[in-house]
Amino acid sequence: MGEAAFVEAAERHRDELRVHCYRMLGSFSDAEDLVQETLLRAWRKRDGFEGRSTLRAWLYRIATNACLDFLASPARAREVAMAESPIAEITWLEPYPDRLLDAASEVVEKETIELAFLAAVQHLPPRQRAVLITRDVLGWPAAETAATLDMSVASVKSALQRARATMRAKLPERRAEWSRQAGEREQAVVRRYVEASQGADPASFTALLREDARQTMPPVNLVYEGRAAILAMWESALADTDTWGEWRSVATSANRQPAVANWARPPGQSAWTPVNIDVLRIEDGLIAEITTFAPERLAEFGL
Repeated sequence: MGEAAFVEAAERHRDELRVHCYRMLGSFSDAEDLVQETLLRAWRKRDGFEGRSTLRAWLYRIATNACLDFLASPARAREVAMAESPIAEITWLEPYPDRLLDAASEVVEKETIELAFLAAVQHLPPRQRAVLITRDVLGWPAAETAATLDMSVASVKSALQRARATMRAKLPERRAEWSRQAGEREQAVVRRYVEASQGADPASFTALLREDARQTMPPVNLVYEGRAAILAMWESALADTDTWGEWRSVATSANRQPAVANWARPPGQSAWTPVNIDVLRIEDGLIAEITTFAPERLAEFGL
């Protein structure tokens, strides 16, 4: 394969490789860096690609090991914070815009990209994480996973058992019951959430939240447990009109979940300032969980 043809062929896999790195790392910005590192490594090693596997599988092996090298670096050491929520414990967690997931739709199912899954995966040791993703998400045979990770097949099977046990402990109990598709009922909840935000309407918020709803704010290790705690926080913020002034909200989506991006225009200002992105988990027509992210990733959302 010529150099130009190699580059073109490898670039076709950029979107799905970024999703793979994101599952490994939990951070969109780190995934961007690591997919670029993967393509650079592939370019340097291109003469060693002998076609014994597909180019796609070869690139996935390089990406997996690039992520493991990243996670092994002392400069990149990460410690799970102690918090009441598995999501809040992962302070480096970032949202993944659905408009970019659509480019890799063949390798993205909702249950393998939603925030609860991503947070649970981050609790696994890196090698267990790689085994779980290659075996249960990518569907690789144990032998192929073993060759990629320089492990024995027996070690792969053992690591997978331990990883699955951790995932069962970390994932929400009712996760299997969550809707796989965003229906009209869910979209209606999002519309009402936008209206309540822009109208600074606590009563409307109250009607949208489950009594046991939770709000978390990575990377800040804050968890608001229950509707009353969330409303108390919101009412305090909404009452501070000298700081926030007007509020504007726009529906979007991240990690195959509904989301709302928010801006504020302080009194006397003409420009709208981005404030945050709220990613919502909706159960039975009510908001069960809100994960609030800083606005730095808004550009990737096209907003």
